[in-house]
Amino acid sequence: MHDRPPLIAMIHAVPAAARIAQDSFAREFPEARLWNLLDDRLLDDARAAGGLDATLRRRMLRLIRHAVEGGAQGVLLTCSSYGEVVDTARTLWEIPVLKSDESMFHAALTGPYDRLAVAASTAPAVPAALTQLDDLSARLRPGRPARITAALSETAARTATPQETARHLAEALRASGGDDVQAVLLAQYSLAPAGAALSDLLGLPVLDGAGAAARELRTTLLPQVPAPAQAAQ
Repeated sequence: MHDRPPLIAMIHAVPAAARIAQDSFAREFPEARLWNLLDDRLLDDARAAGGLDATLRRRMLRLIRHAVEGGAQGVLLTCSSYGEVVDTARTLWEIPVLKSDESMFHAALTGPYDRLAVAASTAPAVPAALTQLDDLSARLRPGRPARITAALSETAARTATPQETARHLAEALRASGGDDVQAVLLAQYSLAPAGAALSDLLGLPVLDGAGAAARELRTTLLPQVPAPAQAAQ
């Protein structure tokens, strides 16, 4: 038993994701003590390697081990590009280790959507998201897979405002043939500030992973404690 509130370690690849995740936990899991671990070379090195190689996977596992050995009761990777490393981590440690968007994907696939789009502004996030969605869809919807469209706009990563980010993502979605999707999933936490503007542009629900991950960890670690009144649905 732990007398203190749960310690959640969050492993970040970009400072923006750290801020967004912290805001989500303040709203959805305010009891948590947060521990932020930042390695701001994770994405650049993954791009240079053409994806995750053995060296990068070992590097992420070392970061997760550092969190576990430091007393974390839950670990969240806010970098979607490294999500596959979580499958290995779960065989090594018993505490909850979450992929950045797994909770969001689960909610989307168990919701009323059959046609989904994944929006990203960094190339490594696309295959990572599609792999997770395909795997979850096979488990959650056997015989009724969701149709998934990917929309990538690397220009969206270099914009000055959430509205500009949303505009570039919307253009990428339309160019990818995603005109008839029912919901858009943001593949990176750093895109979350553009969610409301993107929803307005498309007239569609836009889901992000930070709040969903915070809710799942809270439900897992504080199952008997009522949700905070200010938490999102």
